[in-house]
Amino acid sequence: MVALMDSDLEGTRLRRVTDLLGGPHVLKRMVRSPLEAHEMLAEGLPGPALNHLVDSLQVLGRTPSLEKAMGISLRTFQRRRETPAKPLSQEQSGRAWKFAEILARASAALGNQADAERWLEQPAMGLEQRRPIDLLSTPAGLDIVEDFLTRLEYGVYA
Repeated sequence: MVALMDSDLEGTRLRRVTDLLGGPHVLKRMVRSPLEAHEMLAEGLPGPALNHLVDSLQVLGRTPSLEKAMGISLRTFQRRRETPAKPLSQEQSGRAWKFAEILARASAALGNQADAERWLEQPAMGLEQRRPIDLLSTPAGLDIVEDFLTRLEYGVYA
């Protein structure tokens, strides 16, 4: 029974992340497992997935903090818009996926995407007054934000 619940949770999380990236229409495939996500990221996300993710932001704009979190400068983003058929690199794909994953988890924990985006931009007590979005630029910072989100999901704030 626990394995079934974990599988359902995993499927829901994957669906939320892929929806932020444009869903099967933009990604050109269904993603049913973390292994399928890995394979897709190794090949490179389709260029329109990045556009869909950024265009779906409700509160965050194309700010320096978003650029740093996603590892893609505004100029690179503009060039990517001009060549939408070109897939993202593995690194860009991984960063876009991870940002979508964090946004999806924060949206679920906080109730909606707008609140999640505001949370990403605000200093958090549980992060020693650091803004979560600023921590997304490194693997260690990602781990810290993911741990914090897990605590939020379970109602443990300290």
